[in-house]
Amino acid sequence: MSDTSLAAHVRAAAQRLTDAGVPDPLVDAELLAGHVLGRRRGEVQAGIVRGDGLDEERAAALDALVTRRAAREPLQHITGSAPFRHLELAVGPGVFVPRPETETVVQYAIDALLNSPESAPIGVDLGTGSGAIALAMATEVSHARIFAAELSEDAHEWARRNVAGVENLTLVLSDLREAFPELDGTATVVISNPPYVPDEAIPRDPEVRLFDPALALYGGQDGLDVVRALSSRALRLLHPGGLLVIEHGELQGESIRDILAADGWRATATHRDLTLRDRTTTALRP
Repeated sequence: MSDTSLAAHVRAAAQRLTDAGVPDPLVDAELLAGHVLGRRRGEVQAGIVRGDGLDEERAAALDALVTRRAAREPLQHITGSAPFRHLELAVGPGVFVPRPETETVVQYAIDALLNSPESAPIGVDLGTGSGAIALAMATEVSHARIFAAELSEDAHEWARRNVAGVENLTLVLSDLREAFPELDGTATVVISNPPYVPDEAIPRDPEVRLFDPALALYGGQDGLDVVRALSSRALRLLHPGGLLVIEHGELQGESIRDILAADGWRATATHRDLTLRDRTTTALRP
C-alpha cells in the first residue's frame, strides 16, 4: 500500500471485511486498529481526522488481525475482551461471548436486588459463562451476595479470571441442576442465560456457529431442556416471592411461560429487548 496513512489502512481493512460479509465492517476495522495501537475507537477516529500515519510493523499487525476477522473469527476473540454494561470482560475460545441484549436482561435481576428489603440479598447466576451477569450484579449492587455456577471447565476458567478479587461474588464449577444446595430457600433472584437454540437449528452467523461453544448454545430438541431444569432448581433456591429471570429466543416466550406456569410459578411475564423482540421471561416463586 503506497498510502501509509491510518485512514487508508482502516479504509482498506473495512473493504476486506465488507467483502467477507462481516456485519459492521467499519466499526470492526476501527476497533482492530485501536487494538493494534492501544487506543480507543474514538481516538482512532481522531487520528484519522488528524491524518496520522501507520508504521510498517503496526500495518502488518493490523493486516494479520483483519485476516482473522475476515475468516469470521469473533472480534472479541481477537481483541481478547468484550464490553458488558460498565465492564470489560476477558473472553476467548471456549466461552460464550456476552451479547448487548443480555445487558437489558440483567437489569431485572439488579432491580430485584436493589429493591429487596434484605441487608444482603442473594443473587444466583446459573450458567454464568464469562461471568458477565454475575459480575454486573456484584459490582452494581455491592451489598448483595452473588453466587455463580458454570459447568464448562473452559468457560469457568474465563469466569475465574473475570471475577478475581470481587469479594461479594462466589464462583463454582457445577451443573446448574445441583448448584448451591446450601442456598435453598434464601435467594432473592435467580437469573440465567441458558443454552436455548434447538439442536436442529444451526445458527446462521459463522461467528456463532463456528466459535461459540455448543454447550452454551444448544438446549435439546425444542431448545428448552435447560429451561425446564432451571425452573425446578430455581423453585428450590428462591425464597417465597423471589424472582426468576430467564433470557431466551424471540419465539420462546409463550412456551417458557407454559413451562413455568405448569411448575407453579406466579406472575409469569415476557419482556422485549431494545429491538422489540421478546428476550426475557420473569416469574415469581409462590
